[in-house]
Amino acid sequence: MRPDVIELTNKPHLDLATNLYFDNTRHMDENHAVNALSALAQTSRLQVFRLLVQNSPAGLAAGEIALKLAIPHNTLSTHLAILTRAGLLSSTRFGRSIVYRIDPDGIQQLLSHLVQDCCNGKPELCGPLLSSPPARRRTAAA
Repeated sequence: MRPDVIELTNKPHLDLATNLYFDNTRHMDENHAVNALSALAQTSRLQVFRLLVQNSPAGLAAGEIALKLAIPHNTLSTHLAILTRAGLLSSTRFGRSIVYRIDPDGIQQLLSHLVQDCCNGKPELCGPLLSSPPARRRTAAA
């Protein structure tokens, strides 16, 4: 077995996306960070992600997401697939429904990657940036 591939056979909670986006040290590389960020760089996908953050850890069924955000089912399916491949969501099938949730490990790896060189190699100084939510920006219409 190659040293850079994670063995998944005895880890049912891991999915193929975990194998694709992390090396054997569980660190995200540049290309995968760019993929995760670009997955969020689209309005509907960002809305889906934020809705699932609000409904974490239970998650929501795909049909419920489509109704809440008024996104056609086929379009939503594509958005959910992109977010899942980016390592930001996970899914579980319950009968005919698929419930989507945020993937805390994938999100943590992305955030860690973004701040790993923060503050001259002292990422603990970035703690206050991540601990409190930023003030909401006002839009021109507000």
